[in-house]
Amino acid sequence: MSALTIYPDNCADSGALYTDFTAIQKQLVTIGVNFEQWTSECLLPVDADQSSVLAAYATSIERLKRQCNFQSVDVMKLNPDHPEKTTFRQRFLAEHRHDDFEVRFFVEGRGLFYLHAEGKVYAVLCEQGDLISVPANTAHWFDMGENPKFTCIRLFTTPDGWVANFTGSDIAKTFPTFDQYVAEL
Repeated sequence: MSALTIYPDNCADSGALYTDFTAIQKQLVTIGVNFEQWTSECLLPVDADQSSVLAAYATSIERLKRQCNFQSVDVMKLNPDHPEKTTFRQRFLAEHRHDDFEVRFFVEGRGLFYLHAEGKVYAVLCEQGDLISVPANTAHWFDMGENPKFTCIRLFTTPDGWVANFTGSDIAKTFPTFDQYVAEL
C-alpha cells in the first residue's frame, strides 16, 4: 500500500497520514510532485535483468521520454544481500537536490522518499507500480531500509544521470527511518 505522511519540518512526532491513492496525488500535486501508477505490459521473472525490465515498460518509458525529453534511463536493483547496500543507503539518506527533476518507477519492492518543501516533510512510501516525479531543486532524501528489496526505473534529463547537490542538513536524522515508518503503518 502506498502511503503519504505530511509532517511539519520541525516535528517528526505528528503527521497527517494518507493511504488513498487519489488523496496522496492531491496532496503531492500541491508541491509539484507527479504521482501515478503503471502496469507492466508483460510478466517479469524474479531475476529480470535491466534490458528485460526496460522492455516490459517500453511503451510507458517512451511516452515519458517524448513528453519530458529524458536523455538516459537505467534500472537500479538492490536486494538484502547486495554487498554495497549500506553504502548506497547512506548516500541517498543525505538531504540533497538535483538540477533536473527526478523520476522513479518502482518495478518491485518499495522505498521511502522524503520531500522537504514549504516548511513540511512529505514522507512518500512508494511501492510496486508507483511512479514519482520530484521537481528540480526540491530538497529530499530516500530511504530503502536496512535490508532493501526494490527495482526502480530511473529517468534523467541529462546524460550524466544521478547527480546530487547535498544540502549539508542533518534533517533526515530527525525523521523515522524506512523500517520505523513501515512498522508504524
